[in-house]
Amino acid sequence: MIGKKIRLERIIDRNSRRTVIIPMDHGVTVGPIEGLADMRITVSKVVAGGANAILMHKGMVRAGHRGAGKDVGLIIHLSGGTSMSPDPNAKELVCTVEEAIKLGADAVSVHINLGAETDKEMLGQLGFISERCLQWQMPLVAMMYTRGPKIKDEFDVKNVKHAARVGAELGADIVKVPYTGSVDTFTEVVQGCPVPVVIAGGPKMDSDEDIFKMVEGALKAGAAGLSIGRNAFQHKSPDKIVEALSKMVHHNATIEETAAILNG
Repeated sequence: MIGKKIRLERIIDRNSRRTVIIPMDHGVTVGPIEGLADMRITVSKVVAGGANAILMHKGMVRAGHRGAGKDVGLIIHLSGGTSMSPDPNAKELVCTVEEAIKLGADAVSVHINLGAETDKEMLGQLGFISERCLQWQMPLVAMMYTRGPKIKDEFDVKNVKHAARVGAELGADIVKVPYTGSVDTFTEVVQGCPVPVVIAGGPKMDSDEDIFKMVEGALKAGAAGLSIGRNAFQHKSPDKIVEALSKMVHHNATIEETAAILNG
């Protein structure tokens, strides 16, 4: 398993054993939203802030490759679905592990919506990709959500900890889930998942303090870091917010210390 271990060390800090991932796969789902028009500029800013890895679709690798500056881990997202679909919760495989290897990826990711009408197909995709990742020694990030007719609250700890466990049970090396809102409830999620858990950022938040409080709570609960997109690349200073979050994740900086970073 040395190949997978080496690749994981490119996206998880060797000292803190935590990670700051900036996903930029939103273009397929909702189009070229604010912050993702020029991928090179966005990548440069989040890398300057100290991101451990960026996450994007295969076609954006060339658009985001800078050819200069600090290195950063690359995660290729294998799932796709658009907001125009009759069922936006349905995700389909749009890339292979082999393609990701050819693109220089350090890991791949898949998106699963448990509770969706097509969740059995998505579970099949996760199982298939897990096998290919084992074959090629490629780390797998499973983005696990609970969304569909039977789901009343996707942030309910019962749903989130079940989703996290499914990701681990089917072979993920890192599981990404929504934050449940409190240290106590998210501790249940982490304790029930035998692989590193990172939190999703979700929609753009109203304030920086809201972001910091969420991250602080997740880290206290034992999270292995974060995977935050819009709250990073749509921030007025993407480099500064990523730097502040990185200080929290890797150096246990307080909210007051992170605020000082944003204030210059």
